[in-house]
Amino acid sequence: MKIIVTGLSHKRTPIEIREKLAFDSSQTVKALTELKNRFHESEFVLLSTCNRIELYCATKREGGLTAQDLAGFLSDFHNIKVEDFRDFLYMHSDGDAVRHLLAVASSLDSMVIGEAQINRQVKEGYKLACAAKSTGKILNRLFHCAFATSKEIYTNTSISSGRVSVAGVAVELAMQLFADICSAKVVVIGAGEMGELLLQHLLHVGCGNVNIVNRSYEHGLELANHYRVTVRKWEALAEQLIDADIAIASAGGQDYLFRKKAFEEMMGSHRKKPLLIIDIAVPRNFEPSINEIENVYLYSVDELSEVAEQNRKAREDDITAGRQIIQKNTAGFVEWFNSRDLGPLIGQMKERFGQISQNELEQFLSRTSQDAPCRKLAKLMVDRIVNKLLHCVIKNVNFVAREHGPSEAVKLVDSIVRQAEEISSESTNKENTKS
Repeated sequence: MKIIVTGLSHKRTPIEIREKLAFDSSQTVKALTELKNRFHESEFVLLSTCNRIELYCATKREGGLTAQDLAGFLSDFHNIKVEDFRDFLYMHSDGDAVRHLLAVASSLDSMVIGEAQINRQVKEGYKLACAAKSTGKILNRLFHCAFATSKEIYTNTSISSGRVSVAGVAVELAMQLFADICSAKVVVIGAGEMGELLLQHLLHVGCGNVNIVNRSYEHGLELANHYRVTVRKWEALAEQLIDADIAIASAGGQDYLFRKKAFEEMMGSHRKKPLLIIDIAVPRNFEPSINEIENVYLYSVDELSEVAEQNRKAREDDITAGRQIIQKNTAGFVEWFNSRDLGPLIGQMKERFGQISQNELEQFLSRTSQDAPCRKLAKLMVDRIVNKLLHCVIKNVNFVAREHGPSEAVKLVDSIVRQAEEISSESTNKENTKS
Protein backbone atom coordinates (compact mmCIF):
# COMPACT_ATOMS: atom_id res chain seq x y z
CA MET A 1 0.00 0.00 0.00
CA LYS A 2 0.99 3.64 -0.45
CA ILE A 3 -0.31 6.93 0.91
CA ILE A 4 -0.85 9.88 -1.42
CA VAL A 5 -2.33 13.35 -1.08
CA THR A 6 -3.13 15.98 -3.66
CA GLY A 7 -4.37 19.44 -2.86
CA LEU A 8 -4.05 23.19 -3.08
CA SER A 9 -3.80 25.87 -0.42
CA HIS A 10 -3.57 29.58 0.33
CA LYS A 11 0.20 29.45 -0.20
CA ARG A 12 -0.01 29.26 -3.99
CA THR A 13 -3.66 29.15 -4.97
CA PRO A 14 -5.76 32.32 -5.25
CA ILE A 15 -9.13 32.35 -3.57
CA GLU A 16 -10.83 32.52 -6.99
CA ILE A 17 -9.70 28.93 -7.58
CA ARG A 18 -10.13 27.61 -4.04
CA GLU A 19 -13.75 28.66 -3.78
CA LYS A 20 -14.58 26.78 -7.00
CA LEU A 21 -13.14 23.57 -5.58
CA ALA A 22 -14.47 23.94 -2.02
CA PHE A 23 -16.73 21.27 -0.48
CA ASP A 24 -19.41 21.74 2.15
CA SER A 25 -20.22 18.86 4.51
CA SER A 26 -22.87 17.21 2.33
CA GLN A 27 -20.65 17.44 -0.77
CA THR A 28 -17.76 15.94 1.19
CA VAL A 29 -19.78 12.88 2.21
CA LYS A 30 -21.12 12.52 -1.34
CA ALA A 31 -17.62 12.72 -2.85
CA LEU A 32 -16.15 10.22 -0.38
CA THR A 33 -19.02 7.78 -0.85
CA GLU A 34 -18.58 7.98 -4.62
CA LEU A 35 -14.83 7.37 -4.35
CA LYS A 36 -15.26 4.39 -2.03
CA ASN A 37 -17.91 2.84 -4.28
CA ARG A 38 -15.61 3.15 -7.28
CA PHE A 39 -12.39 2.07 -5.56
CA HIS A 40 -13.33 -0.46 -2.88
CA GLU A 41 -9.79 -1.36 -1.83
CA SER A 42 -8.66 2.24 -1.29
CA GLU A 43 -9.21 4.60 1.66
CA PHE A 44 -10.10 8.31 1.45
CA VAL A 45 -10.33 11.44 3.60
CA LEU A 46 -11.25 14.85 2.18
CA LEU A 47 -10.30 18.10 3.90
CA SER A 48 -11.91 21.37 2.77
CA THR A 49 -11.37 24.66 4.64
CA CYS A 50 -11.18 28.33 3.71
CA ASN A 51 -7.46 27.92 3.03
CA ARG A 52 -7.11 24.44 1.54
CA ILE A 53 -8.72 21.51 -0.29
CA GLU A 54 -6.87 18.20 0.14
CA LEU A 55 -7.74 14.61 -0.77
CA TYR A 56 -5.86 11.86 1.11
CA CYS A 57 -5.78 8.29 -0.17
CA ALA A 58 -4.29 4.93 0.85
CA THR A 59 -4.17 2.65 -2.18
CA LYS A 60 -2.30 -0.29 -3.73
CA ARG A 61 1.35 0.43 -4.45
CA GLU A 62 1.23 -1.32 -7.81
CA GLY A 63 -1.75 -0.53 -10.03
CA GLY A 64 -3.47 1.69 -7.45
CA LEU A 65 -4.69 5.25 -7.74
CA THR A 66 -2.30 8.13 -8.44
CA ALA A 67 -2.28 11.77 -7.36
CA GLN A 68 -3.28 12.64 -10.91
CA ASP A 69 -6.34 10.40 -10.55
CA LEU A 70 -7.34 12.31 -7.41
CA ALA A 71 -6.92 15.63 -9.21
CA GLY A 72 -9.10 14.27 -12.01
CA PHE A 73 -11.79 13.37 -9.48
CA LEU A 74 -11.79 16.92 -8.07
CA SER A 75 -12.13 18.21 -11.62
CA ASP A 76 -15.03 15.91 -12.48
CA PHE A 77 -16.88 16.49 -9.21
CA HIS A 78 -16.88 20.27 -9.58
CA ASN A 79 -17.02 20.26 -13.39
CA ILE A 80 -13.82 22.32 -13.61
CA LYS A 81 -11.06 21.59 -16.10
CA VAL A 82 -7.88 20.25 -14.53
CA GLU A 83 -5.95 22.75 -16.62
CA ASP A 84 -7.59 25.55 -14.63
CA PHE A 85 -5.92 24.48 -11.38
CA ARG A 86 -3.16 21.97 -12.23
CA ASP A 87 -0.36 24.54 -11.79
CA PHE A 88 -1.48 25.20 -8.20
CA LEU A 89 -1.60 21.55 -7.10
CA TYR A 90 0.87 19.89 -4.77
CA MET A 91 1.22 16.13 -4.55
CA HIS A 92 2.92 14.11 -1.80
CA SER A 93 3.35 10.40 -1.21
CA ASP A 94 4.25 8.10 1.70
CA GLY A 95 6.56 9.85 4.22
CA ASP A 96 6.09 13.26 2.61
CA ALA A 97 2.30 12.84 2.72
CA VAL A 98 2.47 11.84 6.40
CA ARG A 99 4.70 14.80 7.26
CA HIS A 100 2.37 17.16 5.39
CA LEU A 101 -0.76 16.04 7.25
CA LEU A 102 0.97 16.31 10.62
CA ALA A 103 2.05 19.87 9.74
CA VAL A 104 -1.48 20.77 8.60
CA ALA A 105 -3.17 19.37 11.71
CA SER A 106 -0.65 21.17 13.93
CA SER A 107 -1.24 24.53 12.15
CA LEU A 108 2.39 24.75 10.96
CA ASP A 109 1.14 24.90 7.38
CA SER A 110 -1.61 27.44 8.16
CA MET A 111 -1.79 31.09 7.20
CA VAL A 112 -1.98 31.80 10.93
CA ILE A 113 0.60 29.67 12.73
CA GLY A 114 -0.77 28.33 16.00
CA GLU A 115 -4.47 28.53 15.14
CA ALA A 116 -6.60 25.90 16.84
CA GLN A 117 -9.37 25.92 14.22
CA ILE A 118 -7.45 23.81 11.71
CA ASN A 119 -7.19 20.89 14.13
CA ARG A 120 -10.97 20.94 14.60
CA GLN A 121 -11.41 21.18 10.82
CA VAL A 122 -9.14 18.17 10.24
CA LYS A 123 -11.10 16.24 12.88
CA GLU A 124 -14.35 17.22 11.17
CA GLY A 125 -13.00 16.03 7.80
CA TYR A 126 -11.97 12.71 9.36
CA LYS A 127 -15.37 12.42 11.08
CA LEU A 128 -17.12 12.88 7.73
CA ALA A 129 -14.89 10.19 6.19
CA CYS A 130 -15.87 7.82 9.00
CA ALA A 131 -19.54 8.63 8.36
CA ALA A 132 -19.04 7.89 4.65
CA LYS A 133 -17.15 4.67 5.58
CA SER A 134 -14.36 5.70 3.22
CA THR A 135 -11.46 5.35 5.64
CA GLY A 136 -9.72 2.25 6.97
CA LYS A 137 -6.85 0.90 9.05
CA ILE A 138 -4.10 2.98 7.40
CA LEU A 139 -5.78 6.40 7.31
CA ASN A 140 -7.39 5.78 10.71
CA ARG A 141 -3.95 5.35 12.23
CA LEU A 142 -2.50 8.26 10.22
CA PHE A 143 -5.15 10.77 11.29
CA HIS A 144 -4.99 9.71 14.93
CA CYS A 145 -1.22 10.18 14.69
CA ALA A 146 -1.88 13.70 13.34
CA PHE A 147 -4.22 14.53 16.24
CA ALA A 148 -1.71 13.23 18.79
CA THR A 149 1.07 15.24 17.13
CA SER A 150 -1.00 18.42 17.26
CA LYS A 151 -1.71 17.88 20.95
CA GLU A 152 1.99 17.26 21.66
CA ILE A 153 3.00 20.48 19.88
CA TYR A 154 0.37 22.60 21.60
CA THR A 155 1.34 21.10 24.96
CA ASN A 156 5.11 21.46 24.61
CA THR A 157 5.41 24.81 22.80
CA SER A 158 3.90 28.30 23.10
CA ILE A 159 2.76 28.25 19.50
CA SER A 160 -0.89 28.97 20.36
CA SER A 161 -0.24 32.06 22.50
CA GLY A 162 -1.52 35.45 21.34
CA ARG A 163 -3.90 36.22 18.48
CA VAL A 164 -3.58 33.05 16.41
CA SER A 165 -6.75 32.56 14.38
CA VAL A 166 -7.95 33.90 11.05
CA ALA A 167 -10.66 35.67 13.05
CA GLY A 168 -8.04 37.21 15.31
CA VAL A 169 -5.95 38.38 12.36
CA ALA A 170 -9.08 39.88 10.78
CA VAL A 171 -9.66 41.96 13.91
CA GLU A 172 -5.97 42.87 13.96
CA LEU A 173 -6.31 44.16 10.40
CA ALA A 174 -9.44 46.13 11.33
CA MET A 175 -7.52 47.76 14.19
CA GLN A 176 -4.72 48.75 11.80
CA LEU A 177 -7.11 50.23 9.25
CA PHE A 178 -9.72 51.79 11.55
CA ALA A 179 -8.43 54.35 14.03
CA ASP A 180 -11.11 54.07 16.74
CA ILE A 181 -12.41 50.50 16.57
CA CYS A 182 -13.93 50.76 20.07
CA SER A 183 -16.57 53.26 18.91
CA ALA A 184 -17.17 51.66 15.49
CA LYS A 185 -20.38 49.89 14.58
CA VAL A 186 -19.34 46.33 13.66
CA VAL A 187 -21.56 43.84 11.83
CA VAL A 188 -20.57 40.18 12.12
CA ILE A 189 -22.17 38.13 9.34
CA GLY A 190 -22.44 34.47 10.33
CA ALA A 191 -22.74 32.84 13.76
CA GLY A 192 -20.74 29.67 13.20
CA GLU A 193 -17.43 28.80 14.82
CA MET A 194 -15.63 31.61 12.97
CA GLY A 195 -18.36 34.07 13.88
CA GLU A 196 -18.01 33.22 17.54
CA LEU A 197 -14.24 33.67 17.38
CA LEU A 198 -14.77 37.08 15.77
CA LEU A 199 -17.02 38.07 18.66
CA GLN A 200 -14.43 37.01 21.20
CA HIS A 201 -11.67 39.04 19.53
CA LEU A 202 -13.85 42.11 18.95
CA LEU A 203 -14.94 42.20 22.58
CA HIS A 204 -11.37 41.64 23.73
CA VAL A 205 -10.17 44.80 21.95
CA GLY A 206 -13.06 46.82 23.41
CA CYS A 207 -15.65 47.02 20.64
CA GLY A 208 -18.87 48.27 22.18
CA ASN A 209 -21.29 48.18 19.24
CA VAL A 210 -21.26 44.66 17.81
CA ASN A 211 -24.20 43.22 15.86
CA ILE A 212 -24.65 39.60 14.78
CA VAL A 213 -26.63 38.80 11.64
CA ASN A 214 -27.21 35.11 10.93
CA ARG A 215 -29.49 33.05 8.68
CA SER A 216 -30.76 31.17 11.72
CA TYR A 217 -32.02 33.89 14.06
CA GLU A 218 -32.32 31.41 16.94
CA HIS A 219 -28.67 30.42 16.73
CA GLY A 220 -27.63 34.05 16.37
CA LEU A 221 -29.75 34.95 19.42
CA GLU A 222 -28.14 32.19 21.48
CA LEU A 223 -24.68 33.52 20.63
CA ALA A 224 -25.70 37.14 21.20
CA ASN A 225 -27.12 36.36 24.64
CA HIS A 226 -23.97 34.50 25.60
CA TYR A 227 -21.68 37.40 24.65
CA ARG A 228 -24.16 40.19 25.47
CA VAL A 229 -24.18 41.77 22.02
CA THR A 230 -27.00 42.67 19.63
CA VAL A 231 -28.56 40.20 17.22
CA ARG A 232 -30.45 41.11 14.03
CA LYS A 233 -32.59 39.04 11.69
CA TRP A 234 -31.17 38.00 8.33
CA GLU A 235 -33.65 40.24 6.52
CA ALA A 236 -32.10 43.25 8.26
CA LEU A 237 -28.58 42.61 6.92
CA ALA A 238 -28.72 45.31 4.22
CA GLU A 239 -30.03 47.88 6.69
CA GLN A 240 -27.24 47.02 9.13
CA LEU A 241 -24.53 47.36 6.48
CA ILE A 242 -25.77 50.80 5.39
CA ASP A 243 -25.05 52.16 8.85
CA ALA A 244 -21.93 50.05 9.63
CA ASP A 245 -18.30 51.09 9.94
CA ILE A 246 -16.88 47.55 9.80
CA ALA A 247 -18.38 44.31 8.46
CA ILE A 248 -16.65 40.97 8.95
CA ALA A 249 -18.23 38.12 6.98
CA SER A 250 -17.91 34.37 7.54
CA ALA A 251 -21.31 33.06 6.40
CA GLY A 252 -21.51 29.79 4.52
CA GLY A 253 -22.94 29.52 1.02
CA GLN A 254 -22.04 28.74 -2.56
CA ASP A 255 -22.78 32.17 -4.03
CA TYR A 256 -22.13 35.81 -3.18
CA LEU A 257 -24.42 37.46 -0.67
CA PHE A 258 -23.79 40.77 -2.42
CA ARG A 259 -22.78 41.72 -5.94
CA LYS A 260 -21.36 45.09 -6.94
CA LYS A 261 -24.35 46.65 -8.69
CA ALA A 262 -26.92 45.72 -6.04
CA PHE A 263 -24.54 46.66 -3.23
CA GLU A 264 -23.82 50.05 -4.75
CA GLU A 265 -27.54 50.79 -5.09
CA MET A 266 -28.16 49.59 -1.54
CA MET A 267 -25.49 51.82 -0.02
CA GLY A 268 -26.77 54.88 -1.88
CA SER A 269 -24.89 57.95 -3.07
CA HIS A 270 -25.58 59.86 0.18
CA ARG A 271 -23.23 57.67 2.23
CA LYS A 272 -19.96 59.50 2.89
CA LYS A 273 -18.24 57.58 5.69
CA PRO A 274 -15.99 54.63 4.79
CA LEU A 275 -17.02 51.00 5.17
CA LEU A 276 -14.38 48.39 5.89
CA ILE A 277 -15.39 44.85 4.82
CA ILE A 278 -13.25 41.85 5.75
CA ASP A 279 -14.55 38.78 3.94
CA ILE A 280 -13.03 35.63 5.46
CA ALA A 281 -15.62 33.24 3.97
CA VAL A 282 -14.72 30.67 1.31
CA PRO A 283 -16.59 30.76 -1.01
CA ARG A 284 -16.62 34.55 -0.54
CA ASN A 285 -19.68 36.49 0.64
CA PHE A 286 -18.89 39.69 -1.29
CA GLU A 287 -18.15 40.03 -4.99
CA PRO A 288 -14.52 41.29 -5.29
CA SER A 289 -15.47 44.22 -7.54
CA ILE A 290 -17.34 45.77 -4.58
CA ASN A 291 -13.90 47.08 -3.61
CA GLU A 292 -14.20 49.50 -6.56
CA ILE A 293 -17.08 51.37 -4.92
CA GLU A 294 -16.11 54.71 -3.43
CA ASN A 295 -15.54 54.64 0.34
CA VAL A 296 -15.78 50.83 0.44
CA TYR A 297 -12.63 48.90 1.34
CA LEU A 298 -12.94 45.15 0.82
CA TYR A 299 -10.34 42.62 2.00
CA SER A 300 -10.47 38.86 1.43
CA VAL A 301 -8.95 36.10 3.55
CA ASP A 302 -5.88 36.04 1.31
CA GLU A 303 -5.14 39.68 2.09
CA LEU A 304 -4.67 38.87 5.77
CA SER A 305 -1.31 37.31 4.88
CA GLU A 306 0.81 40.33 5.87
CA VAL A 307 -0.56 40.36 9.41
CA ALA A 308 -0.23 36.56 9.51
CA GLU A 309 3.44 36.84 8.46
CA GLN A 310 4.13 39.08 11.46
CA ASN A 311 2.52 36.38 13.59
CA ARG A 312 4.74 33.70 12.04
CA LYS A 313 7.98 35.59 12.64
CA ALA A 314 7.11 35.98 16.30
CA ARG A 315 6.93 32.19 16.66
CA GLU A 316 10.10 31.04 14.90
CA ASP A 317 11.41 29.06 17.90
CA ASP A 318 8.04 27.36 18.44
CA ILE A 319 7.83 26.51 14.74
CA THR A 320 11.28 24.87 14.88
CA ALA A 321 10.31 22.85 17.97
CA GLY A 322 7.03 21.85 16.33
CA ARG A 323 8.77 20.65 13.18
CA GLN A 324 11.11 18.50 15.25
CA ILE A 325 8.10 16.83 16.86
CA ILE A 326 6.54 16.31 13.43
CA GLN A 327 9.77 14.75 12.12
CA LYS A 328 9.92 12.33 15.05
CA ASN A 329 6.27 11.27 14.74
CA THR A 330 6.52 10.97 10.97
CA ALA A 331 9.43 8.56 11.36
CA GLY A 332 7.44 6.53 13.89
CA PHE A 333 4.43 6.26 11.60
CA VAL A 334 6.52 5.41 8.53
CA GLU A 335 8.29 2.66 10.47
CA TRP A 336 4.90 1.14 11.34
CA PHE A 337 3.65 1.62 7.78
CA ASN A 338 6.71 -0.01 6.21
CA SER A 339 6.64 -2.94 8.61
CA ARG A 340 2.93 -3.39 7.90
CA ASP A 341 3.61 -3.87 4.19
CA LEU A 342 6.63 -6.06 4.86
CA GLY A 343 5.05 -8.05 7.68
CA PRO A 344 3.29 -10.76 5.62
CA LEU A 345 6.34 -11.23 3.37
CA ILE A 346 8.70 -11.47 6.34
CA GLY A 347 6.33 -14.07 7.81
CA GLN A 348 6.59 -16.07 4.57
CA MET A 349 10.39 -15.74 4.67
CA LYS A 350 10.53 -17.09 8.23
CA GLU A 351 8.28 -19.98 7.21
CA ARG A 352 10.48 -20.87 4.20
CA PHE A 353 13.68 -20.67 6.26
CA GLY A 354 12.06 -22.91 8.84
CA GLN A 355 11.07 -25.41 6.17
CA ILE A 356 14.62 -25.49 4.73
CA SER A 357 16.13 -26.06 8.18
CA GLN A 358 13.58 -28.80 8.89
CA ASN A 359 14.35 -30.56 5.59
CA GLU A 360 18.10 -30.43 6.14
CA LEU A 361 17.79 -31.62 9.73
CA GLU A 362 15.61 -34.56 8.70
CA GLN A 363 18.13 -35.54 6.00
CA PHE A 364 21.00 -35.42 8.52
CA LEU A 365 19.17 -37.33 11.23
CA SER A 366 17.97 -40.01 8.81
CA ARG A 367 21.61 -40.98 8.22
CA THR A 368 22.40 -41.32 11.93
CA SER A 369 21.13 -43.37 14.81
CA GLN A 370 20.82 -40.50 17.26
CA ASP A 371 18.46 -41.01 20.22
CA ALA A 372 15.50 -38.71 20.95
CA PRO A 373 17.30 -36.29 23.36
CA CYS A 374 20.08 -35.76 20.80
CA ARG A 375 17.55 -35.11 18.09
CA LYS A 376 15.83 -32.51 20.28
CA LEU A 377 19.12 -30.75 21.01
CA ALA A 378 20.03 -30.77 17.31
CA LYS A 379 16.71 -29.14 16.43
CA LEU A 380 17.16 -26.43 19.10
CA MET A 381 20.64 -25.68 17.76
CA VAL A 382 19.45 -25.41 14.14
CA ASP A 383 16.51 -23.20 15.15
CA ARG A 384 18.85 -20.84 17.01
CA ILE A 385 21.15 -20.56 13.98
CA VAL A 386 18.22 -19.87 11.63
CA ASN A 387 16.75 -17.25 13.97
CA LYS A 388 20.08 -15.42 14.21
CA LEU A 389 20.46 -15.44 10.43
CA LEU A 390 16.88 -14.20 10.07
CA HIS A 391 17.62 -11.37 12.48
CA CYS A 392 20.50 -10.25 10.26
CA VAL A 393 18.38 -10.44 7.13
CA ILE A 394 15.47 -8.50 8.68
CA LYS A 395 17.85 -5.84 9.97
CA ASN A 396 19.13 -5.31 6.42
CA VAL A 397 15.59 -5.28 5.04
CA ASN A 398 14.67 -2.49 7.47
CA PHE A 399 17.76 -0.56 6.36
CA VAL A 400 16.71 -0.85 2.72
CA ALA A 401 13.18 0.34 3.64
CA ARG A 402 14.54 3.43 5.39
CA GLU A 403 17.13 4.35 2.79
CA HIS A 404 15.42 3.36 -0.45
CA GLY A 405 11.72 3.14 0.37
CA PRO A 406 9.29 0.33 1.21
CA SER A 407 8.84 -0.76 -2.41
CA GLU A 408 12.53 -1.70 -2.69
CA ALA A 409 12.38 -3.56 0.62
CA VAL A 410 9.32 -5.46 -0.59
CA LYS A 411 11.18 -6.44 -3.78
CA LEU A 412 14.14 -7.66 -1.72
CA VAL A 413 12.08 -9.81 0.64
CA ASP A 414 9.95 -11.15 -2.23
CA SER A 415 13.15 -12.22 -4.01
CA ILE A 416 14.44 -13.96 -0.86
CA VAL A 417 11.10 -15.75 -0.39
CA ARG A 418 11.15 -17.04 -3.99
CA GLN A 419 14.72 -18.29 -3.66
CA ALA A 420 13.90 -19.95 -0.34
CA GLU A 421 10.91 -21.68 -1.97
CA GLU A 422 13.20 -23.07 -4.70
CA ILE A 423 15.73 -24.33 -2.14
CA SER A 424 12.96 -25.89 -0.06
CA SER A 425 11.48 -27.61 -3.14
CA GLU A 426 14.90 -28.96 -4.17
CA SER A 427 15.48 -30.39 -0.70
CA THR A 428 12.03 -32.01 -0.66
CA ASN A 429 12.53 -33.49 -4.15
CA LYS A 430 15.90 -34.98 -3.18
CA GLU A 431 14.41 -36.53 -0.06
CA ASN A 432 11.52 -38.00 -2.06
CA THR A 433 13.92 -39.42 -4.65
CA LYS A 434 15.99 -41.18 -2.01
CA SER A 435 12.96 -42.68 -0.36
